[in-house]
Amino acid sequence: MKSKRRNGFTLMELLIVVVIIAILAAMLLPVLSKAREKARQSVCINNLRQIGLAFYLYIQDNNEYFPCASDPVNVNPVYWLWMGRGWRSCLLPYINNRRILYCPSDRTAPQKWESTSYGYSMSFYHSSEQINQMPEPSFTYDTGKIVPSIPQKIASVLYPDRKAMVTEWLDNHTGGINTWWTWGGSRNYIFVDGHIEFIPASKILPANDNLPDINLTKDGIKGKDIQ
Repeated sequence: MKSKRRNGFTLMELLIVVVIIAILAAMLLPVLSKAREKARQSVCINNLRQIGLAFYLYIQDNNEYFPCASDPVNVNPVYWLWMGRGWRSCLLPYINNRRILYCPSDRTAPQKWESTSYGYSMSFYHSSEQINQMPEPSFTYDTGKIVPSIPQKIASVLYPDRKAMVTEWLDNHTGGINTWWTWGGSRNYIFVDGHIEFIPASKILPANDNLPDINLTKDGIKGKDIQ
């Protein structure tokens, strides 16, 4: 007598398959998420590389001076030169694609800062003496505490491999909630010599406001943000 040929899977077999797929997905998703974030971080590094090149072209065309303007550079809304919407206007002639101003991991910039993720240290448009007289972050945004801008030359930089020029405002690759005024998270920095590093805030030297704030680096343009 011929045995009946079974068609398809039993309910138990289907459940086992579903469970196996769920386990595999749970194992793979974190790996895929890390890989995706690593790719975004690489885009961010490339952005900074191109931004750094734009700064150097600007400096060459402006008698070796860094971008400088009187703060605030805009009053409605108010923003200062060091903020992304401030310095970008100086460099637009040297930027082919404005997308380099935006880190793909930055969830805040598109809504708040016109998709500009990076800040420029105000140490490059104030003297060292001025920066050393700014003991708190409010000197970088309070219109009642404006310190006149003074153009600075690239030759004044004493530690080009240790003075950060531009970095992400938020720790976009480690949560996106920490600013320059907290000791949490890590971010990409480009230094005056052009090299880029991904550095935890805890490795940045305390600035004049005792924070990892590259705006108020001790001794300003003559100082350093990392050892």
